[in-house]
Amino acid sequence: MQETELYPPIKSYLEAQGYEVKGEIGAADLVACRGDEEPVVVELKVGFSLTLFHQAIERQSMTDAVYIAVPEGKGAAFQRSLKNNRSLCRRLGMGLITVRMKDEFVTVHLDPAPYKPRKVKPRKARLLREFARRVGDPNSGGATRRGLITSYRQDALKCLKLLSQNGPTKAAIVARMTGVDRARPILADDHYGWFERVSTGIYQITPKGNVALVDYAKELEGLSIETETT
Repeated sequence: MQETELYPPIKSYLEAQGYEVKGEIGAADLVACRGDEEPVVVELKVGFSLTLFHQAIERQSMTDAVYIAVPEGKGAAFQRSLKNNRSLCRRLGMGLITVRMKDEFVTVHLDPAPYKPRKVKPRKARLLREFARRVGDPNSGGATRRGLITSYRQDALKCLKLLSQNGPTKAAIVARMTGVDRARPILADDHYGWFERVSTGIYQITPKGNVALVDYAKELEGLSIETETT
């Protein structure tokens, strides 16, 4: 399809609301005016793209009432894309329109409005807590999430290091010697498959844990634990 196919249904939709609508005014795909109100500009594209957002941002130098418009797609992939791009439009202060091409039904998902990010205090607290608990700087910014050295993984590695040196050990002693206050749930939950309980409250390393000692040798060197049990 072509962008021009989006024009008639959006033009009709706006005219039904009392706007006078004209296409290709200056750099804008569609301009709608109603009395003394801010002119409405709509940028048309056959799909979401960075170019579409760049064009819409440029139109915001002319008016605050800028929309982007795309055909309505089908399936879960389009719904995810719609959700993500609606969020982006909200942050950029622009509106979002889709057109169901089979019957030219127009849906306005979002109107332009000033955006002020809503701070989520628990997220900020988690961010700062992770920053404070992280030992050193073991990850390169921009790395993939898989295999990242988080503070939880560092605590699990401390437990692994202690058990590799002491053998089967009570969880309470592991917690004291490593300084990991959450050692007991780390050992019990065994998220990485490194630990196994040999008797009540006592844990040892699994074969997978022995592999981790080799795989994380460099990280383990930078983690300090007590060497005496007394």
